[in-house]
Amino acid sequence: MRAKTGLAGGAALLLTLTASQVAAQGLETGGKLLLTGGVSTVEGAGGGGLASWATTTGYGTEGEVGGNVHGTYLKLPDYEFSTWGAAVGLFDRVELSYARQTFDTGDTGAKLGLGKGFAFHQDIVGLKVVVAGDAVYDQDRWLPQIAVGAQYKKNDQGPIIAAVGGRDDQGVDYYVAATKVLLDQSLVLNGTVRMTKANQLGLLGFGGPGKDDYSAQFEGSVAWLANKRLAIGVEYRTKPDNLGFAREDDWADIFVAYAFSKNLSVTAAYVDLGDIATFKDQRGFYISLQAGF
Repeated sequence: MRAKTGLAGGAALLLTLTASQVAAQGLETGGKLLLTGGVSTVEGAGGGGLASWATTTGYGTEGEVGGNVHGTYLKLPDYEFSTWGAAVGLFDRVELSYARQTFDTGDTGAKLGLGKGFAFHQDIVGLKVVVAGDAVYDQDRWLPQIAVGAQYKKNDQGPIIAAVGGRDDQGVDYYVAATKVLLDQSLVLNGTVRMTKANQLGLLGFGGPGKDDYSAQFEGSVAWLANKRLAIGVEYRTKPDNLGFAREDDWADIFVAYAFSKNLSVTAAYVDLGDIATFKDQRGFYISLQAGF
C-alpha cells in the first residue's frame, strides 16, 4: 500500500509543484496552438485517446512549461473502464506522466468466477523525451517530431493474473512515436511503434503461457483540425495476443475533441475493443475531460 500511496501522492503533487516552480522562476506557459499537443491517452501520456504521440503534454513550447490533469470514462457492454491522471511537459522536450486505471468487471465478474463488481487497478508512470523535429514549426520539411518513451505499469491483482496465465503483474513498455502537423491541410498524423508484453494494456498482466517476449505493436492516429477548437479523427492500435484462455483483438476509435480554451477540453469517442476475456464485441463510448495549461 505504501508504494501505491507514494505513486498517487506524487501524481497529486506533480502539477502543484510544477506550477509553483513556474511562478518562482518566471517561466512562460501556453505557446502552442490549440489541440496541436493532443489530449490525454488512456495510459496518461499526451496524444490521442489510444495512441501516444511525439508531442509533449500541455501548451508549453521551448522555454515554457505545460501540464494537465485528466479523467476518462468508458462504458462497454460487459465492463467499465476509467482512468485519471496528471502530466507535465517541460520545455517542449520532456514529458512526465502518471495514470491510475480501473477496469471494473461489474456483473460480468460473477460469470468469470471473480465475483460481482471485481475490479483490476493499474498504476502507470511515464517518461517521454523528444529527440528530433518539431511537429508544428517544421512546415518547410517532412521530418516529423520524434520522441522516445517508456511506461512502467503495476497491476494490483497478481494472483488473478497468474491464474489466467499472465507471467507477471508489472512490466515496462517502450515506444518510438513520430507526429506531424500539416497546417495547410489541417491534419495531424501520428505513428507509434510500441515494444510491449502487456495483456489488455497490462490490466490482465504481462506475457503469457510459455511466452515472455516483447512484441512490436503499432499505434496510428489521423486527425482533421476542422477549426482552431475542433478536431475529428480516427485511431488504430494493434495488440499482442499472449493469453491462451482468450483472444486479444486490436483496438480502434472515432473521436471528436473540442477545446473550450487552452485550459479545458473534452474528447468523446466511439471505440471498438473487440473481444475482452472471452466476452465478444466490446464496443462503446468514452468521454475524457482535460484541464491544464
